This record gives sequence, structure tokens and C-alpha cells, in this order.
Amino acid sequence: MKELSDYIREINDFPKEGIQFKDITTLLQDPKGTELCLNTLLELLDGEKIDKVVGMESRGFFFGTLLAQKLNAGFVPVRKKGKLPYTTINEVYALEYGTDTIEIHIDAIKKGERVLIHDDVLATGGTAKATCKLIERLGGEIVQCNFIMKLDFLNGEEKLSGYNVKSALSY
Repeated sequence: MKELSDYIREINDFPKEGIQFKDITTLLQDPKGTELCLNTLLELLDGEKIDKVVGMESRGFFFGTLLAQKLNAGFVPVRKKGKLPYTTINEVYALEYGTDTIEIHIDAIKKGERVLIHDDVLATGGTAKATCKLIERLGGEIVQCNFIMKLDFLNGEEKLSGYNVKSALSY
């Protein structure tokens, strides 16, 4: 029987030399791999009640929508600045060289809603931390930050201290 890690393709020197990219397209192409991943992510929740699943652009949308469906919850996309059509709030966060901005619709999360944040990879934690700030500004309660994998050597979990962070795989 294949393990979840067997569905992740590693690509050397992408997007630049020295990076070993963890590619989930091979996981998405295989229905058994997708099902295994979805069930693993659901198990990480340990039966918690979730009102909204927030997926981070863009690979967080793949399993974020599947999780929302299985949890009978709404799905909310967090996107780069200028991509959402309705009124938004935004959060600026630091990159290695510069900054970026993410946004969420102002009516996406209601006060007191229980929120699961999902993305494919936790790397440095900047986008995830900015997403947490957006949800809290709207009054949401973050139940868990949930990832397919986390890259431990980048210490992203440190930026999310105080939040319940779980991942199906660690590298």
C-alpha cells in the first residue's frame, strides 16, 4: 500500500538552484492519493466542528474545497491583492526580498465562526500568519492551521506559535 509521501514528486533545482520542490500535482492526478490525503487531513482535525475552511491561494484551494465539502462547511479563498471582486480587507506580509499582500472578502467570516485554515505547504509561515490575522480581524476563531506538508528546516511553525498547527507530512 502506498504512503502519502509516495504521491509527492520531488523536483531538484526548482524554481531555482538548490531548492528541492515538493510537487503535489502527482498526488492530485491519482484518485487514491487524493482520497488518502483528504482522509489524512480530516483525521488531523480529530472531530472538531468547523464552520468555514479558508484556503490560501492557490494550491490551498484544491484540498480546501474538498475539506469544506466533507465537513459541511463553507469555503473561503484568500487571494493575492486585486483578485477578489467584492470589498476586501488585506494584510501585508514580508517576503525574503520585499512584501506581498493577501485579501479576503469582508463578509467571508462571521464573528465566532470556527475556521480551519488550509494550504499545501507550510514553508516560512508568512502567508499563513497573514491569513490568521485576516480571520481574526473578521472575528473568526481559528481551530487549526492544516497543511499537507511542512518544511521543518524553514521554521514556519514558529511564526504560527499560539495556533494549532498540523500537517500530514514533515520534511
